[in-house]
Amino acid sequence: MKKVLFVFVMLAMVLSACGQSAAKAPEACAADEFGCAVIPEGSTIKLGMGAPLLGDYSMFGVDISQGATLAIDDDEGFEGFKFELIAEDTGGSAEGGAAVANKMVTDPTVAAIAGHIFSGSTQSAMPIYEKAMIPMLSPSATNPPLTQQGSKVFNRTAFTDATQAEFAAKMMFEDLGVATLAILHDGSAYGQGLAELAQAEFETLGGEVVAFEAITPGEVDYSAVLSSIAGSAPDAVYFGGYAAEQIVMANQWNQSGLEGVTMFGCDGTFGSEFIEKTGENGEGAYAVSLVPPDSAEKTAFDAAYLEAYGIEAGSLSPYTWAAYDTGAILVDAIKSVAILGKDGTLYVPRTLLTEKVRGTAGFEALTGTMTCDEVGECNASGPTFYVVSNGEWVPVE
Repeated sequence: MKKVLFVFVMLAMVLSACGQSAAKAPEACAADEFGCAVIPEGSTIKLGMGAPLLGDYSMFGVDISQGATLAIDDDEGFEGFKFELIAEDTGGSAEGGAAVANKMVTDPTVAAIAGHIFSGSTQSAMPIYEKAMIPMLSPSATNPPLTQQGSKVFNRTAFTDATQAEFAAKMMFEDLGVATLAILHDGSAYGQGLAELAQAEFETLGGEVVAFEAITPGEVDYSAVLSSIAGSAPDAVYFGGYAAEQIVMANQWNQSGLEGVTMFGCDGTFGSEFIEKTGENGEGAYAVSLVPPDSAEKTAFDAAYLEAYGIEAGSLSPYTWAAYDTGAILVDAIKSVAILGKDGTLYVPRTLLTEKVRGTAGFEALTGTMTCDEVGECNASGPTFYVVSNGEWVPVE
């Protein structure tokens, strides 16, 4: 009997505590179907991020997390609460993206997601965040279908692969005089999707695609597929994928019969690692960056990035500036809807924040004036093409 009474008393205490907690929560949380992010006094307001932080693709995750961190560092906080970026490693995979998302949604102090970083990882994470109504703002997930699935939570600051493919096809066909093109991709949602778009755009312009092949990511020898491609005698080879594989191919380019054939990459192949690991073999290769126009704000950011991390902004990936913008937009949106409770706890209504992020309009960012459309496309600038010349990435005029 005593045991039963003890259990009853403990249950009553728990229910009483829950009732008191609910009473302290703002009405906005009770009215929101998905409740609120709840940040106790003394805790930080967290922005989550799913990114490749280890392995061959880590330069993307490291660079983007560093750019977003600078945006948080530039903010003074809200009602005594500071912001914090929590980045978790996805390995760049779809499975990793889902695992990170499942972890993020269990933390009530995570208000929004600055990411995810790769399109495949983002695709798998989206439905998980959708169920929890946690807004996402990606600086780099560029696969066009991501915003065409009716998601309320997903948005991005990067231009889409459709835009990149259109610009790349025109540059190759109209500016470089490429008439015959071979296309390679890594089979990922990003790489294959970009390759298919480039093929369609190039053929629409009147060019001929003489080969379309997939490679297996992570291999150390692509000479067989490169030799096969060389047999089709292309003027250029377009690759949809990442620098790790492009580096291997560049170092096997000439001996595979592709000497003199233009190597045209994408935003996934841009970065200092390509130059460092290819040397002379990388000369003449093209890639894409998202470098914003010059401004006092960009100059200040570039200096801050160099001071903080000892490397130039944009050297690890093309997303440095978009990462800063992503962090700044999310911080601004959270501060506009957050409510300080009488108990000192900060509450962030889930639905209201999701609507605020999607409703971003006229936000003055490093990459331009950001305004999100009805499906979450917020980009303010198009691609900038670079070519390796004398061991450096230089803008293509």
